[in-house]
Amino acid sequence: MPDFEKMLLGDENWAFIPEIMIRTFIMYIIILFSLRLLGKRGVKQLSVFELVVIISLGSAAGDPMFYKEVGLGSAILVFAVVVGAYKLTSYLVAKSNKIEKIIEGTSTCLIKDGEFSIENFKKEPLAQDEFFSELRQKSISHLGQVKLTIIETSGELSIFYYADEDIKYGLPILPDLFEQQSDEIKKEGLYSCSFCGHTLKLKQSRQQICPKCEKTKWVKSINEKRIT
Repeated sequence: MPDFEKMLLGDENWAFIPEIMIRTFIMYIIILFSLRLLGKRGVKQLSVFELVVIISLGSAAGDPMFYKEVGLGSAILVFAVVVGAYKLTSYLVAKSNKIEKIIEGTSTCLIKDGEFSIENFKKEPLAQDEFFSELRQKSISHLGQVKLTIIETSGELSIFYYADEDIKYGLPILPDLFEQQSDEIKKEGLYSCSFCGHTLKLKQSRQQICPKCEKTKWVKSINEKRIT
């Protein structure tokens, strides 16, 4: 028969349960206090090094809650060091643009004038399906609606749109249209490169090489207005 008491308590006994509750409550207060010291930005919008801080605080808080051999004093010291390091890093970031770029990175342009900025895309680990999904959630159906898209250091997308009267023909990102990409141009018209979004008027041909990225797959361009 399985030992349910051991499964529940491990190597501890029931007498340690009140101590766990007290330890957890103390660490809860310490975490709240530490997050308060981080400031509103540290809680609302995490950068890379702020995420490191949160993970560090969580790791430091976990062991003292459950293991009697880990003293609360050690955890408090770890919290003090982590919060102090965060404050020092924030100070250095505020004083030096170079340090800020090293730690937080820089914003990157992904779409400009309705086409992908291919060189910048190589710097960002973005899957095409994931990126298209984010654009579609902003009511974007093709790249011709987008004047500029920037990925911020937080990972959020800042999107600037063309006015309705300025919308161009562009690469459709709706799944049913995008999947119709082909090497062969069966009918003369406006087509967009499925890789970079470059849009051209193409004549009927078996294969057409994109002058921007040298890829050969094309999708029929559309110029629908955004529906918001």
